[in-house]
Amino acid sequence: MGQHVDNILTGARRTRMYAEKLIAGIRPEQAARRPRFETAAAAAVIDTNHPTFVYGHLSLYSARILKVAGLDAAGVEAPESWEAIFKAGVPCLDDPTGSIYPRFDVVTAQFFKGVDAAIAGVATLGDDVLLRPTPDEKARESFPLTGALIGFLLNNHMMIHMGQVSAWRRCFGLPSAL
Repeated sequence: MGQHVDNILTGARRTRMYAEKLIAGIRPEQAARRPRFETAAAAAVIDTNHPTFVYGHLSLYSARILKVAGLDAAGVEAPESWEAIFKAGVPCLDDPTGSIYPRFDVVTAQFFKGVDAAIAGVATLGDDVLLRPTPDEKARESFPLTGALIGFLLNNHMMIHMGQVSAWRRCFGLPSAL
């Protein structure tokens, strides 16, 4: 394994471990709910991403990571219907009846299957792959090299969203995951 790959995977493995710890104690019926607080004036629903949305959104990226690396993403791609409800830019909706989003266990299973495949795939790469120009022209504007894009998607992007789940947990009275 090359030095660049090792640097990416050190963080990715820790990020994956944190993602697993964050789901502990989340009841399936609350996983797609937004925090709600009663005030003297009215109920306030906090506009934040809930765990079902976060893990579903991140499930879209494992196949992209593998494809950017030039690896086979077969069996890792999230269901096609998930793109419309989890892609970047779509709003996270409160789902009190469980009719908008897939079940939380289905979403997290897809997420971990994909992340594990992406980590395993990246572990096979040489630094030469990571030092290639990013194949996607739009992504290349922010991440000129393939390794920078893969590192961002496996680490920074996931941790941004894991922070949302961490804050959501506190709103629902759950303890720190660490």
